[in-house]
Amino acid sequence: MNQQINWKCVYKTNSEFAANALKGNLEHAGLNPVVVNKRDSSFTIGYVEIHVPEDQEAEALLLVEDLNDE
Repeated sequence: MNQQINWKCVYKTNSEFAANALKGNLEHAGLNPVVVNKRDSSFTIGYVEIHVPEDQEAEALLLVEDLNDE
């Protein structure tokens, strides 16, 4: 059975380093984040986003908020 995952964006940044650091923190918390790079490689415009499965969105948003408060 093929199950489709609905992904939700929980964080957006200009920094690929920051996105990957947050991805590691979310993975450590048991979530399944992915980095979605929406930057233009020729120009340094656009964003890097962190997406999680829809059923993990609320927990991920709380963790993002906690990490940004530190």
